[in-house]
Amino acid sequence: MAESNDWWTCPTESEDGRLIIVSGRRDIDIFRRNPKFSIRVEITWRYSDALSADMPDDATAQMMGDVTDALEAEFTKDPVAIMTGIYTGAGERNWVFYTLSTNIFNKKINQALSSFPLLPLSIYAENDPDWLEYSEMRDLSEIATE
Repeated sequence: MAESNDWWTCPTESEDGRLIIVSGRRDIDIFRRNPKFSIRVEITWRYSDALSADMPDDATAQMMGDVTDALEAEFTKDPVAIMTGIYTGAGERNWVFYTLSTNIFNKKINQALSSFPLLPLSIYAENDPDWLEYSEMRDLSEIATE
């Protein structure tokens, strides 16, 4: 992920007390105000070669960074979705997006990741027109950084 003042990063804990690093996006008001961006999509990469704090090993972390950059580039070029959060720890990385269409989102994901080998990704989508997941992440992150 490119360095930007439009993101914050803070540590938090999973439900079982393991470290999670949360990165959240600030510059999203235009998307939040658009009622078409009502579908939350979460892409999960579970990794087994975790370091002692349940963080990915160096090679996996590098590949995850490359995937993040590819996703960001694709959705910057064609903003049919916005990446709002990245959670890393407890044996997995989650990228959270809000999109206007799962069909278009799937096409864009395939385009973004076409140069990568097959990755151990799972994708989940649900309606979240009030952006409740984003609001919760932002609120909990702000508490953690105080």
